[in-house]
Amino acid sequence: SRLTSLGQLELTWRSRVHFQPLLVRVLHKSRLRYYGKPDKKLDMPYQAYFEVADGSGMMSMVLWNSLCPEWYNSMKVGTVLLLEQYAIKTSYPFKTQPTPGDSQMKRFATIEISLNVRDPPTKISIIPEDMVRPEWELPEVKYRFTTRSELDALPNNHSCDVIGLVTFVGRAERARKREHGEDFWLYRWVHAIDGTSDQPFILELFATSQPDVFEHIHPMTYLVCTQMRVVRDITENPSRTIYLTTSNESQMFITGWHKGQPYIKDTKVKNFIRWIKTQCEADQMKKTVIGGYYPFPRPPNNFLRY
Repeated sequence: SRLTSLGQLELTWRSRVHFQPLLVRVLHKSRLRYYGKPDKKLDMPYQAYFEVADGSGMMSMVLWNSLCPEWYNSMKVGTVLLLEQYAIKTSYPFKTQPTPGDSQMKRFATIEISLNVRDPPTKISIIPEDMVRPEWELPEVKYRFTTRSELDALPNNHSCDVIGLVTFVGRAERARKREHGEDFWLYRWVHAIDGTSDQPFILELFATSQPDVFEHIHPMTYLVCTQMRVVRDITENPSRTIYLTTSNESQMFITGWHKGQPYIKDTKVKNFIRWIKTQCEADQMKKTVIGGYYPFPRPPNNFLRY
């Protein structure tokens, strides 16, 4: 009876210091960001963004500092949270925006929920799924799964989710974050097939905040990647150079991690599982490859054009 909603918060936040408790579901989760600097003395300079929603719409929520190691892994996509003693701040204008699975959902973009250890000390509770009541009207997590046969028609930078059987895993490679900086992104190339095309998904998977998944992507595992972005080279043959890359909100799941995830109810995921059951494991094993140098996108055919 004492709950407020995201819609009410947007209308009343300027006139309040203390806010009523909030009941929300996590729809998107960003990678963990470390913002430490040598001259700043912060014990745990971490930050993570979440997109949370209730019956009135969706809003960003920021987890700060020492709350990150305590709560980040527990707050999964689909988790229901009860938030008390949180702060409301004006939104940071330059953060990345995930593409919502439900295009009709209202987005509250002017403010964000801030969760801190103090000023005020936020109280976070996770509500088990079997205790979530229909009258709370919390939205379900929705996805935008794309099959390999549909991929060639998608525009550059389009956001989608994919599921496939891994047939190739490249070695982990590094790329500099900035030209002369000392920080690196870690990534690997992966191929996955879903039975809808002769061509595989070509996936550029950066190490997000899921090292336990990134390091254990092997051939023959069922791989789900969410919030992937389409990359296509318009100048070359578009279908030949199309691939998918991770975004700030991408999540990866492999065999052993799928149980209880919201996407298992999706129609295209069920179709993929039906197709997998018709395949001979030994035949697929013969086609798998691991490691080696994988130059992609490939250079032009002749030296002059290169």
